[in-house]
Amino acid sequence: MKASFLTRLFDLIAPRTCSVCGGRLSVNESVLCATCHLHLPLTHFWLSPYDNQMARLFWGQIPLAGGETGQRPNSMERAAALFFYESHAQPSKIIYDLKYHGHRNVAEDMGRIAAQTMASSGFFDGIDLIVPVPLTRRRQWSRGYNQSREIAKGVSQVTGIPVENGIVKRTAFTGSQTRRHAWDRAQNVESVFKLVAPQKAEHRHILIIDDVVTTGATVTSCARQLCQADDVRISILSLCFTKR
Repeated sequence: MKASFLTRLFDLIAPRTCSVCGGRLSVNESVLCATCHLHLPLTHFWLSPYDNQMARLFWGQIPLAGGETGQRPNSMERAAALFFYESHAQPSKIIYDLKYHGHRNVAEDMGRIAAQTMASSGFFDGIDLIVPVPLTRRRQWSRGYNQSREIAKGVSQVTGIPVENGIVKRTAFTGSQTRRHAWDRAQNVESVFKLVAPQKAEHRHILIIDDVVTTGATVTSCARQLCQADDVRISILSLCFTKR
């Protein structure tokens, strides 16, 4: 009762608004109003996580070898995004809020929504830990947080899968990927990640989390570093996938 009263009081003083339409949220709504949530352009990739438009981006890109030590080969497994992203479409406001407008709570709440939506499909079955795509210290300081880490927190709250932030680090920020072509994106992030704690990745099924996947270049670069450890399986989750 107390929490409900405080929530209602806070909403009265500082009403929360929907990230898509800007309408006032009810006490039981988070980030999205019921109407915008209903009309979110879901990908449904989690219903076919091994073979979908996003998963195909990573086929042949993440190493399948690693057998020199006699361990099981590294492998790419599942991939899914919650909704399709189109620049200037209304749902794109969600990404602008969490990435450029300082609304870190939106990232965490959307992580919970993504996990709740996908959980019953078995998408998270067998995953040992979550690794959010890291930012450089400078980039994280300027933004105030890492949006992928906040998304990962939300996913973890629903699934119970632990988040590990210290396995791989980003060594350089090479500029925004937004206006780059596919080849430029791949070249831009080819060597910006470094595996710093391989023992934490060994013999694990790791879920990499990012906010937006377009060509998959950033996630691929991160995954390649993780796959330097023995017996690593990779799955990928993003909030949205750029519609083609």
